[in-house]
Amino acid sequence: MKSLTAILTVVAAIIGLWYAACVPMNIKGVLDAAERAGAEVTPATARERRDMGEFGLVAGNSFAIADTWVQDRPRLPAPHQVAVELWNTTVEKKITSKRSLIYHGQVTLSATLLGFAIGTGLGILLAVGIVHSKVMDMSVMPWAIVSQTIPIIALAPMIIVVLYSIGVQGLLPKAIISAYLSFFPVVVGMVKGLRSPDHMQLDLLKTYNASTAQGFWKLRLPSSMPYLFASLKIGIAASLVGAIVGELPTGAVAGLGARLLAGSYYGQTVQIWSALFAAALLAAALVALLGVIERVLLGRMGVRS
Repeated sequence: MKSLTAILTVVAAIIGLWYAACVPMNIKGVLDAAERAGAEVTPATARERRDMGEFGLVAGNSFAIADTWVQDRPRLPAPHQVAVELWNTTVEKKITSKRSLIYHGQVTLSATLLGFAIGTGLGILLAVGIVHSKVMDMSVMPWAIVSQTIPIIALAPMIIVVLYSIGVQGLLPKAIISAYLSFFPVVVGMVKGLRSPDHMQLDLLKTYNASTAQGFWKLRLPSSMPYLFASLKIGIAASLVGAIVGELPTGAVAGLGARLLAGSYYGQTVQIWSALFAAALLAAALVALLGVIERVLLGRMGVRS
């Protein structure tokens, strides 16, 4: 009960700050609209309002505060505007509608899951090689670290152009970008997990004359599971980001990235924020699903997380 109260208190504080931030962010647009409607605005000219700070405008035109939360195209939409847009584009729209966030979400989700599967598989294989081969540890791991220094926003168009030139389009380019972002956390987490058994445990296996393969399956792999799932939770969120980024350079017409792009083209900030929240909710659902799988799997293996 106390934890729920604490969570609700934090959420209420964030919402309150959000509403407060909307006032200075949107006040100029409200006053311009009020002037066009014939209302008295302080100061009287648009040029003077542009020169005056937002907080000064709020102090001189307190009547306009409520209107900053209901603008059609605000700089910063109010929380209830985002909530209404989310409701309208999920519950009120058919799933097959191109205005449905569920429709766009499943397009992004398909690229996310494919990229996550590729990145996870590659990350686990690299981690196993790094742990069991000193040559790979000295050669592959530094390159894996260096690969993450390249900004994905610069790399994504290059990947898409190269793949397009050889006739690869659609889902796979986005999945590759997702895999690029998701494989590194898996590599790092899995390497840490596979190396987590202490010397006493490893020496005990040697005493039993266990082979390298037996040591991997009986000791290293079970010990790595908590580390693997921690990295998978990071990887699935990164994979979703990669799928969204991959949709931006292509001018995609479907997907959460396409929804963000369309909102930016037409100045629909409420649409942009609703797509951002949809992506956040999707990421939270994927992480929660991994958490459930982790509890079930580790419970059956008898591994403490």
